[in-house]
This record gives sequence, C-alpha cells and structure tokens, in this order.
Amino acid sequence: MFCLLASGQVFAKQVKTGIEILKDQHFKCLEGKRVGLITNPTGVDNTLKSTIDILYEAPNVNLVALYGPEHGVRGDIHAGDKVDNSADTSTGLPVSSLYGKTRKPTPEMLEGIDVLVYDIQDIGCRSFTYISTMGLAMEAAAENNIEFVVLDRPNPLGGLKVEGNLAEEGYFSFVSQFPIPYLYGLTCGELALMLNGEKMLKKQCRLQVIKMKGWKRKMTYPETGLQWIPSSPHIPHAHSAYFYPVSGILGELGYVSIGVGYTIPFQMFAAPWIEADKFAKKLNALQLSGVTFRPMHLKPFYSVGKGEHLQGVQVHLTDYKKAALSEIQFYVMQEIANLYPDRAVFDQSNKDRFNMFDKVSGSNKIRELFAKSNKAADVLVYWNKDADKFKALSKRYYLYR
Repeated sequence: MFCLLASGQVFAKQVKTGIEILKDQHFKCLEGKRVGLITNPTGVDNTLKSTIDILYEAPNVNLVALYGPEHGVRGDIHAGDKVDNSADTSTGLPVSSLYGKTRKPTPEMLEGIDVLVYDIQDIGCRSFTYISTMGLAMEAAAENNIEFVVLDRPNPLGGLKVEGNLAEEGYFSFVSQFPIPYLYGLTCGELALMLNGEKMLKKQCRLQVIKMKGWKRKMTYPETGLQWIPSSPHIPHAHSAYFYPVSGILGELGYVSIGVGYTIPFQMFAAPWIEADKFAKKLNALQLSGVTFRPMHLKPFYSVGKGEHLQGVQVHLTDYKKAALSEIQFYVMQEIANLYPDRAVFDQSNKDRFNMFDKVSGSNKIRELFAKSNKAADVLVYWNKDADKFKALSKRYYLYR
C-alpha cells in the first residue's frame, strides 16, 4: 500500500505511531489499571481519531483523568495563556492543567492513577514546552510510584539533526528544562529513555515506550505518510517545525518580525527599517548551505510590526539536509549589524527580554559572545561544542536506525 500526498509525492505505507501499536496490542499494558492521559490535539491515530476517545472507548481501558499541556488537551487555549482545571466536554473526564501555576503533576492530581500515558507530537526543539511537560510528569510518576508510558511519534526534523549547546546550570527553565542541545535528534520516546537513563530527572520512573513501526532516522515528516496536526497555533504545517529553530531564539527579543502574526510563522525576518533587496543580497552572499533568502514586503496582522509596512527576507530551505537551521538567525543578526550599525540587535532591543533569550539559548554565553562584535563566528564554536558528544551519547537510546 502507498500513500499519495498533496504534493504529489508517493511514499510507502504510513508509519504506525505508538497509539497504533498500542491498539494492535489490544491495550494490554493498560489493562486492569487506572489510566491518566497527557495529550493534546496531536495525539491521534492514523485515521485522526483522538487518543482520548480511543482509550475512553476501549472496553479494557479505564481512562479516569486527562492532563493538559500548553494549549490544552483539545487545543482550545492560545499560546502562552494559562490552562485551567476543567472537565473534557466530550468525555466528561476531569482535566488537570500542566500549564499554569502547576507545571508538574501534584500528588493530588495523580491520586488514584496507576499509569500515566503520554501522547503528544513534538517538533524536536528544546524550547518547545511539551518535552518539559513530559520530563516533569515522568518525575512526578516516579515520586508517586506510578508507571509511565510514552506512545512514540516521529521527530519531524528527522533523527539526524543535532544543533546547539547543552542547556546549562542557571538557565534551566520550562523552555530549556534539561541539559540537551537545542535540536536533539531524538523521538520523544528516545528522549524519555535518555532522561531516565542519564538521571536527568530527580527520580527515575518505571518507563515503557511503545515504539513506532516503519520510522527511520533519515525521515522528515512528509516521508512518514502521516497527516500533520498543528502542534501549536504557530506550527500549522509540518514544515513549520523546520523553521521554528531558524528564527525562534532571535524572535524572543521581539526586535524584528519573524512571521508570527503573518502567514509564514518563523520563516522570515523583517522590520520597518530593513531594505529588502539589500538585505537579501547580503545574506545570499554568505552562501549558507541549503538556504536562499528572498526579499519580501508585508504588513503583519498582529504581534511585532502589526499594521506596519515591513521589509525583509523569507528563508527558503533549498536543501534541508545541508542547512544548519539554528545558525541562520545568527547570520541574520550579523548582517543587520553590518548594514545598519545603529541597529545592532543587543544595542537596540529591549534588555528586559535578554533573560528569555538566554533561557531559550540555554546559556548567557551566546548573547555575550555575539554582542562583542556582532559576528556569527564568535558564537558558533560555543553553539556547536556539544553536538558530537551528545550524538554519541544518544546512540545508546536509539530505538530506530
């Protein structure tokens, strides 16, 4: 059987995600247990049926509680808004918030639970909060003698890209919860095994990962044959996951538009004072592998630059495998300083936002090194220093080749 995508590309039969394998196993690992489920709209089977409804309807599964990460279990919470405790409108099950005052499940939230199941599609980047939710929930499960089951899903960036320094002591936060690189090249199941195995949690849990069938490390998301469910309002398409690390760190400064508030979130850089053609020419002269910059004009609908005429560049990934995704923004910052010396990023941006920039970078060193002379080269040695060692460590936890 083959799958025809809208692009006309044909791939082999769909990858079977963890929930599909759990169904094939007739939910055996959940039988006789009271089940709590951490999920959101991305938790679906290959027919797009919600994992919530699958477990709720399974005759041998006793699903008793739901837990909502950022955006909520049904995706009805806007980015950054707190998730409140509530009841699921479809099943009537209680929903406890893991994105509000409480980020880690409390003993009260877990009372009467025998096993916590995690089923969320991640995007392979450290600063996306779902892996933080997963790790903290694993810790809570361990502390409350509860089993933890991860229903595995693809890393949409594939399993080969590793970029960025390890998050460092003093800069751990909900957007850099663990000492892993910015792009970590693991599925959520593999990452869970590493968090447990390398004792990155305060306490290790009884962990089971329900592996996928048919996924390979070299696969990007379109090659899986799976449909994409927006993992957040600003990750509407599978390729949005490729661009999140392209601009997300710089985007924390609110200094230039990165497309959040326009139709191509994370795929562009623009400001009222940028001259599109000159900027594109400067960036293309760098000849960055796998990347082309196209001059563009726009008026954002909301967020940075709302209603203003902005100029800048759209980033086109012409060879995804060769592109160093997270490095692109550092070159953009460099060329802003070259073209507009009085607009150098750290001289002009809001200093109150430096703290979030550092948290997402996993260190203050990236900001401090770059600010010395506004050159990408000054940060890249530090940015890339941990990648090879982390790749070697990761291989111990690979579930797929």
